[in-house]
Amino acid sequence: MSERPAIEFIDLKAQRQRIGKAMDEAILKVVHDGNYILGEQVGEFETGLAAFCGAKHAIGVANGTDALILVLEALGIGPGDAVLCPSFTFAATAEVVAWMGATPIFAEIDEPTYNIDPKGLAAALDTAKKHELKPRALITVDLFGQACDYEPIEAFCKENGLVLISDSAQGYGARYKGRIAGAIGDFATTSFFPAKPLGCYGDGGAILTDSDEHAELLRSLRFHGKGSYKYDNVRVGVNSRLDTIQAAVLIEKLKIYAEELEQRQVVAARYTAALKDLVTTPYVMADSVSTWAQYTIRVDAGRRDAFQAALKAKGVPTTVYYPKPLHQQTAYKHFPVAGNGLPISERVAQEVVALPMHPYLDEATQDYIIEQVREALAAPTAAVA
Repeated sequence: MSERPAIEFIDLKAQRQRIGKAMDEAILKVVHDGNYILGEQVGEFETGLAAFCGAKHAIGVANGTDALILVLEALGIGPGDAVLCPSFTFAATAEVVAWMGATPIFAEIDEPTYNIDPKGLAAALDTAKKHELKPRALITVDLFGQACDYEPIEAFCKENGLVLISDSAQGYGARYKGRIAGAIGDFATTSFFPAKPLGCYGDGGAILTDSDEHAELLRSLRFHGKGSYKYDNVRVGVNSRLDTIQAAVLIEKLKIYAEELEQRQVVAARYTAALKDLVTTPYVMADSVSTWAQYTIRVDAGRRDAFQAALKAKGVPTTVYYPKPLHQQTAYKHFPVAGNGLPISERVAQEVVALPMHPYLDEATQDYIIEQVREALAAPTAAVA
């Protein structure tokens, strides 16, 4: 009996087998042309990225964190300002606010979706005001690939004069009531870190907006604040340009992105059908389609380690996104927390577990993962919540 091939949590090698020849040719074209910084492929990719989601402008930058920083810089957000954001997310969401000298206000999430809860935004706004801060913006996060519930969020931002920044690093291309993440919010940002649903072969990111004025400003800021040409610096900027080789990679990946999103739906549906009777499986809102950046289940906090160990012993990798909310982390625990605390964020952080998820999970591998998950869940040491 042959040994089972190792299961990849995210299988980038399988994708490369599919488009490797085209990818090699695209990369070599950049090498041969010699236009390594802001070559023609960057503009081509920006046009395609904006068109995919329906945004007017896409501005490629060096990484997803820079994308957020540059938006805050373009808005002039700094000391004395407050930016509302979730705590159950990756550090970059709040890091960029602190980097600008502003104050992140941590808000509670909606438990079924893990995204920021529109009903908790008023408490976050009040918290900012109690700290004598000026509320300027709200950063939402399309966590695990599902777009936030944007209609009430947009209404809240409009009512309170907040700029809506949608962090779609995990959710670019997700659908929400006929709209596509990337074209939701005053600004949307995304990351092309290799593990993202749309990832490159290194670091990369982008900002999407419908504002002509802000798009022009952002293109200047990413290139040292240049004006009419690179030695005419009309403002203080940074060096944050999407690499031409990465743009060439992303052009090829964008060509198959819609199909890969469809394949992710199939994998997620099979997981859910097979596991929903034993464990809390992901909830997707009506009229929404997730990118399934992660497929996250929940198990009892006291038994999560044993559950993961059981799967590891069977060759099934798992990951926890995220084991500790930001407001409990050393670098961020001194920042204000909305209301009377964030009990949902704290609880789910102890229970979430992500299973392997990518478009190239064949049915035999899915079935093996499902079998091992069911066995681990059924064991007394891995009982579910």
